[in-house]
Amino acid sequence: MRVRIHVFLKDSVFDPQGNTVAGSLNRLGFSKVKDVRLGKVIDVEIDTQMEDEAKREAKKMCEKLLVNAVIESYRLEMLKS
Repeated sequence: MRVRIHVFLKDSVFDPQGNTVAGSLNRLGFSKVKDVRLGKVIDVEIDTQMEDEAKREAKKMCEKLLVNAVIESYRLEMLKS
């Protein structure tokens, strides 16, 4: 089973890359853009057909390595292999 992990800086953390992209978009004429938050996407293939097990494993991966819980949040998306 594939799990897609979306990782973003928490709203309370300044996002310098997002700020730069927002400014660039504004300069390119996209004046309605007010804020941009950049993140990362991690796809993990887990050797199981059980969604609950894959979700548990992905959460453990996030807590132990993939996400800095002090400044980042994450969301799991279960994908069909």
